[in-house]
Amino acid sequence: MRHGLEIPCGGASVADLVALGELAERSGWDGVFLEDYLIHHAGDDPPTWDPWLVLAAVAGRTAHVRLGTTVTALPRRRPAKLAREVLTLDHLSGGRAGVAVGVGDPADRGLAAFGEPTDVKTRAAMLDEGLDLLVALLGGERVDHRGAHYRAEDVALRPAPVQSPRVPVWVGGSTQAKAVLRRAARADGIVPYKLTDTDGWSDFTADEVAALVAALPATRADGQPFDVAVGGRRRRADERAERAYLAEVAAAGATWWLEYVPAGDPAAMRAAVARGPLR
Repeated sequence: MRHGLEIPCGGASVADLVALGELAERSGWDGVFLEDYLIHHAGDDPPTWDPWLVLAAVAGRTAHVRLGTTVTALPRRRPAKLAREVLTLDHLSGGRAGVAVGVGDPADRGLAAFGEPTDVKTRAAMLDEGLDLLVALLGGERVDHRGAHYRAEDVALRPAPVQSPRVPVWVGGSTQAKAVLRRAARADGIVPYKLTDTDGWSDFTADEVAALVAALPATRADGQPFDVAVGGRRRRADERAERAYLAEVAAAGATWWLEYVPAGDPAAMRAAVARGPLR
């Protein structure tokens, strides 16, 4: 199981975020994944940064760590524009890019503020249509698509991706919404969480991870194991118990553990990254 960091795209300076990405590689993390908001979800008028520009800067200062988002709201993006950004990062990083997509966080103030669709059914339909288009474009395929929301007329994005057969795409969302499993099966991985109707956090048990793994493809398009990236919270104080839990979910089939670093004091954020993953 690989270990990644989930880092906010706001609440800290852009220089600090780039430095955290560089520190992550030195500290032994396998991936750096940024949130993707137009307006960061916490605070009044918080500083918020474009994740792809930040990741491009991190790519130039690292050599091994994987880079991507968890999660980009695909319904507020043009799939072709997102694909161009991801493909550019793929080349800048030498094949270390990825992207996770979902319907969007209801707490994202940037949806209503900029006139983006907020109706869940509309966003879900846009995600369903946009996902297939994004996956095809990230594989260098020639696409001919005319749908309710997007259009692509016999076009392919060049150059082709560094990664083969495509840049990996993960799908994020609550497993309460059964559609997330259906969508993820069309991609390369899943970033699941459990609940849609509460602010309380609940980890997946090892048995739940095993059931999730069993419900998804065994391998992704490149023949590697289908990614199941669980976590998304801060490290617990009891590191012995945390290690035991991580061993359980790894044995159940999780391929990634994602540890959240909350925005705040820059020194505290650096300390959380510098301690490295619990292996």
